[in-house]
Amino acid sequence: MKRTLPYLFFILILLGLDQVTKLFLVKQIPYGGSKNIIPGFFNLSHVHNRGAIFGFFNQAGTPLVYLILTLASLTALGLVVYYFIKVPFSERLLKITLSLVLAGALGNLADRLLRGYVIDFIDIYIGKYHWPSFNVADSCISIGAVLLIYIFFFKKGEKCSLYSSN
Repeated sequence: MKRTLPYLFFILILLGLDQVTKLFLVKQIPYGGSKNIIPGFFNLSHVHNRGAIFGFFNQAGTPLVYLILTLASLTALGLVVYYFIKVPFSERLLKITLSLVLAGALGNLADRLLRGYVIDFIDIYIGKYHWPSFNVADSCISIGAVLLIYIFFFKKGEKCSLYSSN
């Protein structure tokens, strides 16, 4: 347990950062509002996402979609926790990667369970082309996913817990 504490602390810091930024946004910008930060590139926009990451399925805000997304989030969270526990402490990069995914999943799941939607606010764009709004939790999940791909493709030849039966 003692060796797990730094990762749990990392997860709690990221989860806290996610929730604090969302609370700050809610207090500063009304729903549907936006504040220009870097003209032509970056806004803070108060968006309620009833769908999945980056707004996928956002328009289908039915109770069934909510239930499916919540169950999918819980299932994914359970799988990540399982792998986090199974990965040896010597696999630091994999532990950090799974910690990122856990923090992001917990942040968005907390929103979905407490509010019925996820608060997104980072609005990146060039001209009229916008990346879907996202938040700190989405960033953690995305960075974790990129690192998992890196581990899968470039660490495959090395000893890696994803491939061992330990």
